[in-house]
Amino acid sequence: MAVIVPAHIPASRADLEEKLERLSGLAEEIQIDIVDGRYANPASWPYAGNPAEPSRMLADGEMLPRCGEFRFEIDLMSADPESVAGTWIGLCATRITVHAESTRFLPRFLENAKTLYGHEKGFASELLSFGLALGVDTDIAIVEPYLKYIEYVQFMGIKSIGKQGQAFDARVLPKIAAFRKRYPDMPVQVDGGVSLATAPKLLQAGVSRLVVGSALFKAPDIAAAYREFVALTEAHGIYE
Repeated sequence: MAVIVPAHIPASRADLEEKLERLSGLAEEIQIDIVDGRYANPASWPYAGNPAEPSRMLADGEMLPRCGEFRFEIDLMSADPESVAGTWIGLCATRITVHAESTRFLPRFLENAKTLYGHEKGFASELLSFGLALGVDTDIAIVEPYLKYIEYVQFMGIKSIGKQGQAFDARVLPKIAAFRKRYPDMPVQVDGGVSLATAPKLLQAGVSRLVVGSALFKAPDIAAAYREFVALTEAHGIYE
C-alpha cells in the first residue's frame, strides 16, 4: 500500500523533538522540511537561528533527535544543496529530496553522489536515496536526465513551497497522470496540500507516498488522523 509520511517544518530542535514524541509508536519515518531562507522563505530551523548549526551538530557528534527510531527524509529547500546534503546525511538522513530548479549544479551533484556518499541508484536505498522535487509549474521533462540517479520524484501540491497549511493546487493531478504515463516505474510522492479530502485523488493517480503536514499535526487527535490516512491507502491497493 502507499506510505504515509508525516512532514514538519521545525521552528527549533525542541519543536522537532515535540513532534517526534507525538509520532512515536505511529510512524516510522518523517520528512523534515529544511528551508534556507534563500531558495524559499521564511528560513526554518536550523538556518533561522544559525546557518552553521548543522555543521556544528555533525562536528559534535549530535545526531537528529531519535535517530534509530525514525527514518529521516530531508526536503532540502536550499539554494546550495550540493554543499549541505552531506551534512544532513551525516546527521541521520536516509532520503534527500532536492528541488529540481534550486541549483544549476544538480547534474554534477547527482553524478558525484556515488563518490561523495556511497550512493548508487537501487543499491541499499533504505540507507540512502535521492529524489527530485518538481514545482507545480515545473515541466516534467526536467526529470529525464536524472532518471538514472534518483529513486523517486516528489510533486509539490502547493504553489508556494516552504509554508505548511496552504490550499491544494489541483493542477498537480494532471501532471502526475502525465508523469506516470511517461515514467510508470518511477515512484511518486506528493508534498503539500495533502488532506483526507485530496488523498483519494492522489492515490487514484498512482501516488505511492503521501507526505502529510498540517492535516496530521493540526488534527485534534494525531493518532486517529494517521489511522484514517492509513485506511485510505489500504483501500487503494499497492503502488510500491
